[in-house]
Amino acid sequence: MDVDHVKRRLTQLYPAFADMPAALLHTVLDNAVLRRVPAGTVMFDERNPCQAFPMILEGSIRVTKVAPSGRELQLYRVGPGESCILSTSCLLGTAAYTARGAADGEVTLLALPAPVFDRLIAEHKPFRAYVFGLFAERIVDLMQLVEAVAFQKLDQRLAALLLGKGRLVHMTHQALADELGSVREIVSRLLKSFAEQGLVSLAREQIEIVDPARLRGVASPA
Repeated sequence: MDVDHVKRRLTQLYPAFADMPAALLHTVLDNAVLRRVPAGTVMFDERNPCQAFPMILEGSIRVTKVAPSGRELQLYRVGPGESCILSTSCLLGTAAYTARGAADGEVTLLALPAPVFDRLIAEHKPFRAYVFGLFAERIVDLMQLVEAVAFQKLDQRLAALLLGKGRLVHMTHQALADELGSVREIVSRLLKSFAEQGLVSLAREQIEIVDPARLRGVASPA
């Protein structure tokens, strides 16, 4: 991407930059680092210091909590125009990361160095409002995740996850297990049970929802 394209993309996805004073926006573009990374690249990991605020232009980053056993629980995804709550909290609190972020497919982003992030928070109200507004939204999302993990059975969570992905779900059993913080064998067993009940049809890396009404009943039992 050339500088003009990056500027257009940035102001389209992050409206806080659209009305930024020209001199300040120039400082942002001069100091931000444009990064293009392949799928699977670990963008940050637990106990790493946070040195920049990521602004995603293309692709998404998957943020997970990894157990010593290697099992992962997906916390959230960050896409174009969104912010990473962990990066924000680590920059504001000068703390290390407590989770891992990896490129979910190819990712293009602008990495805003911590000193410039601090200046924008202090001087540019629209940017500050944007950061804390999305921070609040992420907190709500994380609380919903905690509630689901703590109080819902795995079959309910799996049914809800499938329903949220449309009629045809193109994912492996392992990928579904990763999103649920479970293991592939358990997810495969539940999917087989769903298929035997006529709720879904299974194929290689594809799940078709054939009875969404009954599947919704599994996701939200009376």
